[in-house]
Amino acid sequence: MSMAIVLNQDYQTKEEVSLPESFSEIHPQNLYLYVKSYLAGTRANTAHTKTRAEVSGGGKKPWSQKGTGRARAGSITSSVFVGGGKAHGSTIRNYDQKINKKQVRLATLFALNQKANANAMFVVDKISVESGKTKDAQSIVNKLNQKDVLVIVENFDEKTYLAFRNLPKAYMIEMSELNPYWITAYSSVVIEKSVFDKIVKEG
Repeated sequence: MSMAIVLNQDYQTKEEVSLPESFSEIHPQNLYLYVKSYLAGTRANTAHTKTRAEVSGGGKKPWSQKGTGRARAGSITSSVFVGGGKAHGSTIRNYDQKINKKQVRLATLFALNQKANANAMFVVDKISVESGKTKDAQSIVNKLNQKDVLVIVENFDEKTYLAFRNLPKAYMIEMSELNPYWITAYSSVVIEKSVFDKIVKEG
């Protein structure tokens, strides 16, 4: 059974809480499909080469059909000429991959379960930096002793958000922004208890 580590307000281990057994029964394919869909959606999709219909020129034949000893040519826009159109070149296309809401939810629960299995999921009553100072947010990250951390809160507190904003190894999101990709992108997760309880209840 997967266990999340519960921290006190000094970010020291207080106890452990188990995740529902159903989380561990979710197939990893759901996470794979979500990450694949997410990354496909982030593609710039700006690659484009001109076809022979789009390049300048054309109209008159470059030379006569017969008598020159050269191969027949109908237009200088052909891909065999320098400056001609590109044959089978890259064009703007739709890379979006559909994934339904149920799979997104399952992928989220699976990703969280994986973090719990790795002893990298921490639950705390409230994540708050009243001073709004980055050094105080850094102090919290240091206490966790993790490579990097995804901080999940129910709602942003402006000072807390500003404190975490410039940390290179921490990223803060609201519950509404939570997705499986962000969970997998960071080596550990710190989550407010209110958010954790909602996820477990809805899961």
